[in-house]
Amino acid sequence: MFKKIIIMSVFLTAPLLLAANADTTITPQHAYVGTKMCGMCHRSEKQGNQLGIWQKSKHAQAYKTLESDEANKIAKEKGFTTPAVKTPECLKCHVTGYDVKASFLEKNFKIEDGVQCETCHGPGADYKSLSVMKNKKEAIAKGLVIPDIKTFCVKCHNSESPTWKKGETFDADAMWAKIKHPIPAAK
Repeated sequence: MFKKIIIMSVFLTAPLLLAANADTTITPQHAYVGTKMCGMCHRSEKQGNQLGIWQKSKHAQAYKTLESDEANKIAKEKGFTTPAVKTPECLKCHVTGYDVKASFLEKNFKIEDGVQCETCHGPGADYKSLSVMKNKKEAIAKGLVIPDIKTFCVKCHNSESPTWKKGETFDADAMWAKIKHPIPAAK
């Protein structure tokens, strides 16, 4: 009887122990390359200066805001016991790649770049080359995302945000006007 109890306890607790030690990081289909890689092609005026537009945006500063005393105060008020910069509920909207396995982050990728190109456009390792990017259909097949701003942006810009004002609505068109970064039409 004692032997049966031990065997049953092993079968019942093993899954719990495995779950507790499981790697819960996300495994994307493609690797992240970071803004430095994207910016190599998307920084010229001829291309649309997307890098410059991003650098001037609040998205580029999103990680840095989590390092502030104000962010830590908000995290504490929300009942979190970790600094904002280490709180998953904060990181999910302020950082790209914080929950991704390290093997899916290329060497130039930095989470400190905040809400960066690949937050909206998907991990770029497989679509980053010029030959792929020249063919939109192929780029999409290799991971490029063209988000619908009406549905994509509200994943973070919503009432779950601790700085959201009651009764406020997210005006996607007005916000997009501040950060739009199209590729200019060929002349």
